[in-house]
Amino acid sequence: MNVQLKTNDLEAFFMPFSANRQFKKAPRLLASAKDTHYFTQDGRKILDGTSGLWCVNAGHCRPRIVEAIQKQAAELDFAGTFQMGHPKAFEAASRLVNIAPKGFDHVFFTNSGSESVETALKIALAYHRAKGNASKVRLIGRERGYHGVNFGGTSVGGISPNRKMFGTLVAGVDHIRHTHDLAKNAFSKGEPEHGADLADDLERLVALHDASTIAAVIVEPVACSTGVLIPPKGYLKRLEAICRKHDILLIFDEVITGFGRLGTPFGADYFDVSPDMITGAKGVTNGTIPMGVVFLKSHIYEAFTTGPENAIDLFHGYTYSGHPMAAAAAIGTLDTYQEEGLLTRAAQLAPYWQERVHALKGLPHVIDIRNIGLIGAIEFAPIPDAPAQRAYSRFVKCFERGLLVRQTGDIIALSPPLIITESEIDQLFDIFTAVLKEAD
Repeated sequence: MNVQLKTNDLEAFFMPFSANRQFKKAPRLLASAKDTHYFTQDGRKILDGTSGLWCVNAGHCRPRIVEAIQKQAAELDFAGTFQMGHPKAFEAASRLVNIAPKGFDHVFFTNSGSESVETALKIALAYHRAKGNASKVRLIGRERGYHGVNFGGTSVGGISPNRKMFGTLVAGVDHIRHTHDLAKNAFSKGEPEHGADLADDLERLVALHDASTIAAVIVEPVACSTGVLIPPKGYLKRLEAICRKHDILLIFDEVITGFGRLGTPFGADYFDVSPDMITGAKGVTNGTIPMGVVFLKSHIYEAFTTGPENAIDLFHGYTYSGHPMAAAAAIGTLDTYQEEGLLTRAAQLAPYWQERVHALKGLPHVIDIRNIGLIGAIEFAPIPDAPAQRAYSRFVKCFERGLLVRQTGDIIALSPPLIITESEIDQLFDIFTAVLKEAD
């Protein structure tokens, strides 16, 4: 039986990745935002320590982006990109290629990071088939990796709670080991010293499955959603070399590390590694209009363009691929990044950020601190028989004090907008320090 609810009733919304009953008893509702702050319905000011959800890199409600969206809404609301097109999609693609790492000359548009991952995985399979290697069908992810929530992304992902509810999903998937080593690398500043050899775990899977069956490996340069696991020095270069050796495509999931988070345009730039595809989303439109991207090297694109000119090259896409509003938002975002130097600003802030985050060492229950670019993570000793409770309680207390942080397991992650100032960094850590000193 349908129950008539008030228009502002909380019950109708089945919230994603949320404890729905707990939230609806004590909701945390955000009503507006500007620059580095949110504002609640009762007027409280909340410092955004998470860039929304890792996506509002340029800060909230920025004029260039708002103007671009408003103008586009009045000019062209929708135009498809199946055998048709509109100028903004091509302009956005060209602008994105211009800031992409060397060799990435093509962009495929999606609507989210999950769709970008799904697209990259399908392109990898189709690429090998187009090249005459139809036996290359296996996909390799990494333990504790996160690649969105669709069938392929969940399968190559390695966060167990995201997987166990849904069963096998996609068959033929395997995982290399994660890189987190508290015994050797706790309280590392930047890239840990130990663990480059963990990349050799891919050789174990090659020996098990044979390289002739493996299509692609997908990893995040920094595994952020699982609690900011930073790759050891040399790890990603070693992984790249193994992929090249065995004709395995390397996909970087840069939904979070793309668009300036590490102090370079992309994580591939930061680590000086050249994958075959890069997935992105979030920061491409500064979180305003949903959009995802897959950056492709020319050899990937050209594998699909060898047939008759009137034949469809890739039987894949979305109604909203390259949507006019999203394309306009991307262009406005890229303008903002360029005018304010935001794609490299994190590199300027990183030393001060590192100093402040590592000053938390020694506070109650802190067992590790990790940082890279404008990202930080604080890991807590779990409460026996109550996993994640310690970090969750700190997340709530931070919000009550005027700071939004991100909780995942017994880890708090921090990733403020790239426009944050040093005084706001001080404010962020002053609040966070007070919470850690007082919490159980």
